[in-house]
Amino acid sequence: MTLYLSHFFYTVFGGDMTVYIDGLLFLNFYLDFLLLLTVVVVLKRNVKLFRIILGAFFGSLTILALFFNLGFLELFFLKIYLSFIMCILCFGYKNLKSFLINVGCFYMVSILLGGFLYFLNITFKNKEIALLLIMISPVILCFYVKQMNMYKRKVAFSFKTNIYIGKKVLNLNGYLDSGNTLTYKNRLVILTNIDNNFRNKKTYIPYIVIGGSGVLECIKVRKVEVIGLGVFENVYLGFNKDFNLGGAEVLLNGLMRGEIK
Repeated sequence: MTLYLSHFFYTVFGGDMTVYIDGLLFLNFYLDFLLLLTVVVVLKRNVKLFRIILGAFFGSLTILALFFNLGFLELFFLKIYLSFIMCILCFGYKNLKSFLINVGCFYMVSILLGGFLYFLNITFKNKEIALLLIMISPVILCFYVKQMNMYKRKVAFSFKTNIYIGKKVLNLNGYLDSGNTLTYKNRLVILTNIDNNFRNKKTYIPYIVIGGSGVLECIKVRKVEVIGLGVFENVYLGFNKDFNLGGAEVLLNGLMRGEIK
């Protein structure tokens, strides 16, 4: 973040170099600390506070590169190299895969915060307003963490699902719902909001949820193949157009995670 911060901070304070140097050191440390802390939270790394501070302190010293007459490519590769050191100081080095994940997440968060600062730079010219908004940048990063956690949860519980009904195969996007543990005659029940255009014998299964109760129109399918979980036989597929599946096409049974065949 050093190069952009130097330009941004210099613009905000109108070229006052006394404020510029001292303020840039503090601001760079502050933002680097937030970036590293955000990566720790997003990736759920077990990192001591001292290592985060150490990485942020090293990052704040990268402003020294501004005092050297370096070309664009030299400065670019120097920034990459210094960011690698920051991540190693903060997270250590266990293996290449873990290291690349740490660095990748660090750059993703940096781009997010850098875009926010760019927006401040072109929108606000008053330095008090700009600095106030910079100080609340943790709110932006907290929002990012929340969205990332929601996305990771959605991805972790999303599975490609093939439902075999006679000679037909439904290729659907499934979501494993831990709250759905509905069974009927010791057989799992999965739910969908697609139309029931099948000629299979219908079975009506009662259900009770927090919002009320009702009866599901179901058919027994030959097997359900959940990619990443396994194959399940003698499953009931329930149809209800009123179910909100959050973008999925079939709501998988939460018991499937513990009943892999």
